[in-house]
Amino acid sequence: MAVSIKGVKIDEDAAMCPYRLVLEHVTSRWGVLILIALQERSYRFSELRREIGRVSEKMLAQTLQTLERDGLVHRDAKPVIPPRVDYSLTPLGREAAEQVRALASWTEQRMGEVLKARQTYDEARA
Repeated sequence: MAVSIKGVKIDEDAAMCPYRLVLEHVTSRWGVLILIALQERSYRFSELRREIGRVSEKMLAQTLQTLERDGLVHRDAKPVIPPRVDYSLTPLGREAAEQVRALASWTEQRMGEVLKARQTYDEARA
């Protein structure tokens, strides 16, 4: 099936795949937390891991690498001993972080309604 994006007809699978991938990266469990944390300031790897909490080194490294590849995170490796690597947001990453933070704020503000809806749903099926 073909879709039109900005007036250009493209195969739906080909058109959606890149968008979906970036959306998955930005809205993943760790992607959201990384973007929000880096919105405040740059972090070294170990600092960022402590700030986020409960993320493995492997998962943090993979997520940072993915966000860097997408152009959202900047990795600054300084040639010193011991090695120092700082992570910060690119301008594109700042835009994404603003959007993610807005969604996180909405979630926090509406959590009472969500919990009530869950309770109503569960009671109706009990």
